[in-house]
Amino acid sequence: MSRKRSLWSFLFVGLLLFVLIFAGCADEPAEDPVDEPDEEVDEDVDEEEEAEPDEDLYEGDLLANSVWPEDNHQTRALYELSERLQAATDGRVGFNIQSGGALGYTDPELITGVRDGIVPVSTIMASGAAGEEPLLDVTTLPFLLRDYDEARLFYDTYKPYFNEILEDKWNQKLLLVSPWPGAGIWTQHPVESVDDMVGLETRTYDRNGALVMEAAGGTPHPLPFSEVYSSLATGVIDSVITSTPTAVDAKFWEVLDYYTPMFMTLGMEMFVINMDEFNAMDSGTQETLLSVAAELEDDLWNNIAEIDRENEQICVDNGIEVVEPPDQYFEDIAAVTSEIREEWLQEQAPPEAQQIVDEFNEKVGR
Repeated sequence: MSRKRSLWSFLFVGLLLFVLIFAGCADEPAEDPVDEPDEEVDEDVDEEEEAEPDEDLYEGDLLANSVWPEDNHQTRALYELSERLQAATDGRVGFNIQSGGALGYTDPELITGVRDGIVPVSTIMASGAAGEEPLLDVTTLPFLLRDYDEARLFYDTYKPYFNEILEDKWNQKLLLVSPWPGAGIWTQHPVESVDDMVGLETRTYDRNGALVMEAAGGTPHPLPFSEVYSSLATGVIDSVITSTPTAVDAKFWEVLDYYTPMFMTLGMEMFVINMDEFNAMDSGTQETLLSVAAELEDDLWNNIAEIDRENEQICVDNGIEVVEPPDQYFEDIAAVTSEIREEWLQEQAPPEAQQIVDEFNEKVGR
């Protein structure tokens, strides 16, 4: 009996211990699954705190200038740049274009106007602004280039130099350069030799063009485009050095009779934007602007020979006679003007100009 009582006591104590142990385990804080979502919420909050806010997108309808008429290929290119930029930015950014010199600025004034932000965007003929920035005159060296392929190679050579000086000195960014067709001479009498240039009263648009006319025995007249037609009509001048699109713009067939293609120089139209305005853009808009400008630039260079042919044909259809000079003419004019390049490079040009010409000559093997 005593043994039976002891066994029951032992079993009772064991059962009691088991209940106490189980109850204690049940009271211990288990890994609360509710805590896990709390940790995830904290992580999400941290990620939101670390994420940077979206960059404000630039919006603007920038005033843009062209001194050329509405139908000129340079003005059309400015419109095309605006349209492509609008399409690429969903209409956030574009240009308010004023053409035909409506703003009253000339090229020498425009390089300072863009610098000061008075005109945020503009086309500027490089040679026209060379009086303000001498390095730009490297584009006017006569008879340096022989065709459009060489002209593009020349541009690719001087582009880094222009980029640097325009940004550092003139507070503007070069978006693209649009070429003009090669310059020839438009006259009242056919020009087939250097002797035929003696005594001409010729409108020129840059310093080196003026030197070419002086070397050939003519008299240069540095007139702005807006005064060319009236000067021809009144007899102040009797000839013009320019390219075919300008001849169409001015309707030369009304006052002149002959065109002699010379490829004397190839004008370069710079498309620039004020640097402060460019820096105000968000990085995405900057990249978009530069991208559409680069694409348009390639299109303009690829089409320039066709633009030249089309405009020459317009002149022919309206009565201009094209005079193809003999090879002897080009040999003679090159000899007459040979010292112009060397004198400018050695005595007047900034040192970067000689570097550009040397690099170019090495590329073409001259």
